[in-house]
Amino acid sequence: MQPENNFTPSQRSTIKRVPKRGDYERNTIYRILDEGLVCHVGFVANGQPFVIPTAYGRVDDKLYIHGSPASRMLKTLQSGIEVCVTVTLLDGLVLARSAFHHSMNYRSVVVFGTATTVETAEEKLEALNAFVEHVIPQRSQEVRPPNRNELTGTLVLSLPLDEASAKVRTGGPIDDEADYELPVWAGEIPLNLSAAEPVNDSRLPSSIEVPTYATQYMR
Repeated sequence: MQPENNFTPSQRSTIKRVPKRGDYERNTIYRILDEGLVCHVGFVANGQPFVIPTAYGRVDDKLYIHGSPASRMLKTLQSGIEVCVTVTLLDGLVLARSAFHHSMNYRSVVVFGTATTVETAEEKLEALNAFVEHVIPQRSQEVRPPNRNELTGTLVLSLPLDEASAKVRTGGPIDDEADYELPVWAGEIPLNLSAAEPVNDSRLPSSIEVPTYATQYMR
């Protein structure tokens, strides 16, 4: 069964502050998730709130996170508590004529739900490959796959992408009408994530060339 093109806004996923920037289109949300590298996982354990940054991967309508079975975050999420996952891409600094109206251009996603443990070896391997491919496309085709001990020592959780929303800001500053006469520069400073030249590992044989996906890496 194919998922609907749009997420149905829930009470907690509905954008309330500047709702015109909200976007519930599935492709928009997935593009943001696929471009990001780090998500922040919010949860409550024993009455204490935590927000933990971590890597992630997406396969179809599931978001995967992983780590050590001893991880407090993963052990807590295993218990079936509600979780909130966020991803933010910063696209630019927006400088207005007044300090009050300075802003940022961004694309962000918020996902709500309950994570479950990935039990089957097949799905676990698929998720672990997705982590590698999410960060470096084509990389999983070359590296050694996880062995049995590594699989056993890695806990993978799956979060269904059922309740999510995006929020996006684009464009220049929006000043008060009277401030447009001020002799102050206003505009946007675009930002992007760029890769520097790859650095070989000190034990890399000289016969091994740097792969194209490393020399031409970009998000």
